[in-house]
Amino acid sequence: MNSPSVRPLKARSLVLGSTSRYRRELLQRLRIPFEVAAPDVDETPHADETPRALAQRLALAKAMAVARLFPHAVVIGSDQVADLKGTPLGKPGTHEKAVAQLRQMRGQTVVFQTAVSVVCLESDFEQNSLAAVNVTFRDLTDAEIENYLRAEQPYDCAGSAKSEGLGIALLASIDSDDPTALVGLPLIRTCQMIRAAGISLLSHTTTTP
Repeated sequence: MNSPSVRPLKARSLVLGSTSRYRRELLQRLRIPFEVAAPDVDETPHADETPRALAQRLALAKAMAVARLFPHAVVIGSDQVADLKGTPLGKPGTHEKAVAQLRQMRGQTVVFQTAVSVVCLESDFEQNSLAAVNVTFRDLTDAEIENYLRAEQPYDCAGSAKSEGLGIALLASIDSDDPTALVGLPLIRTCQMIRAAGISLLSHTTTTP
């Protein structure tokens, strides 16, 4: 992770470069205004690219793609790749692929590589970080896999499981120093980087309706 000195705080807009509703919901926890823009990025893995390298490359590519549209803003880009012994597992998209993924992962420890990049073109700011979350799956039966998928339909989630929902019942353990990384955006790291980029947090209180 790059570590430039913290810059003086100034008013800058914040943009989340993502189409993920999970990342949007996580960022809303900070109670600061932000916009959302879809990054135009080819997510095809490169030959021999590790899951870790793939997540890092795509997080920065997403941030930079959106930053070109909002050069004065602080832009967040993030990507997650499920890493099963060096094999990347993406979003299944279909029930059949989700069944196959969960069968591969049962009884195994999967590393969810969640990368985040924060950039601002105007101030020449860039920081990158990666939160690796070790998730051990129970030795699931075919019936448990089928029942879970029919109940939650997590076909837009890398690794075919939502730990924040019923998917927690699939797991034996989670090991992470940035817990929201498993959902899709490591908020501890994100807070550190957007503060360094000039976004003020906790400068005022915001109440919920």
